[in-house]
Amino acid sequence: MTGPAAGANTTDATDGSARLRHRAPVTKPRRVVLLLDVSGSMDPYADALLRFAHGPAARTPTEVFTIGTRLTRVTREMAHRDPDTALAAVAAAVPDRSGGTRLGEMLRAFLDGWGQRSCARGAVVVVLSDGWERADPALLAAQMGRLHRLAHRVVWANPRKAQPGYAPLAAGMAAALPHVDAFVEGHSLAALEQLAAVVRGVASDA
Repeated sequence: MTGPAAGANTTDATDGSARLRHRAPVTKPRRVVLLLDVSGSMDPYADALLRFAHGPAARTPTEVFTIGTRLTRVTREMAHRDPDTALAAVAAAVPDRSGGTRLGEMLRAFLDGWGQRSCARGAVVVVLSDGWERADPALLAAQMGRLHRLAHRVVWANPRKAQPGYAPLAAGMAAALPHVDAFVEGHSLAALEQLAAVVRGVASDA
């Protein structure tokens, strides 16, 4: 015989009276998926963003991928509790760091290989990139549309957003923005703390 479902009303009559109890439903945070751009244009920010990614990856179930000219899953490397050990493991696993950028192709590779296997479905997906795209921006727009339909929320953190006079005029960034729920900075500790707060908020949003 099974017990009452979570969130159901039950009675407690141990003291001879019937008292109504309500058990609050148990909520689980949504899965978080981090896609980190490791291309050459992101070099000034890469280490800080990797350390940011290590925080949730070392504590909670989080999927982490790097994107540049190839897609690399580094979830296992990021699981090391020591951040220096984790970053060293990622460096050894990622052959395309400081290379080119093919965001649309890499996003398609992620969605084809991982997105449909429940990795991104209903998740909070965070893209950490400056949005520079060397390939056709139309491909990036199409893949961002796929991602937005699949995920619960899509957050894009661009470290160049904080620069005076910044406007998302790069073809890749302009193509991606219509499919982004939150567009935030990612250039400093304070900006990354803001990003973490945004992620926590949407991850707990039912």
